[in-house]
Amino acid sequence: MNFLIKIYNKLFYYLEKLIHFLVRPIPYFDFIEGTKNAEIQIKFSDWLRQVLFSPSHRFLYWPVHPSSKIAYFKNIKIGVDTCPGYMRGCYIQGKNGIEIGDYTQISANVGIQSAQHDLYNLRNYKPCKPIKIGKYCLVAMNVMILPEVELGDFTIVGAGAVVTKSFPEGYCVIAGNPAKKLRDLDPAECIRYKDENEYIGFIKKEKFEQYKRKYLK
Repeated sequence: MNFLIKIYNKLFYYLEKLIHFLVRPIPYFDFIEGTKNAEIQIKFSDWLRQVLFSPSHRFLYWPVHPSSKIAYFKNIKIGVDTCPGYMRGCYIQGKNGIEIGDYTQISANVGIQSAQHDLYNLRNYKPCKPIKIGKYCLVAMNVMILPEVELGDFTIVGAGAVVTKSFPEGYCVIAGNPAKKLRDLDPAECIRYKDENEYIGFIKKEKFEQYKRKYLK
């Protein structure tokens, strides 16, 4: 049985390589080559799985794992090399808006909830300000970020944290339930790296403004 699994994995690997080679010249799939050195290397199989086998993710502009759920994606604006829900088990709800900066990493089983129920009528939501997460942040596994939270650049959110209030100054490590600041980071030591080719999901950065005006809210 293990032998058959190994054969299957090998065949799938070479089939994916062949498909990459065939579709790479097509401009629409330039993200395959463009993101090969990024933190999130987007493959043709990511796009194919999403379009063919994940109806709820079909129109997203970034790759999402089948076990993750994205709601109100038109209210979600992400940055370069940032794909919330790419890891397993995430729930990203953008009813009141979510903005995530460049090069921010979102781990598995993360919840980002931009809307809050009306306590007296659970079918309604209270109006809230958008959630804002800065650039070069890290949101570790099993984190929950609640409505109206703002996190500045270089905010590190420890595993299992429940973030109920904002840390707009950034450059810090937060953790716990509710999340509290554990330490400050030295801005002079924080590295602002950049990819050679910058993509926002499947889209080149220079084309994203046009896409945003046409399709996002």
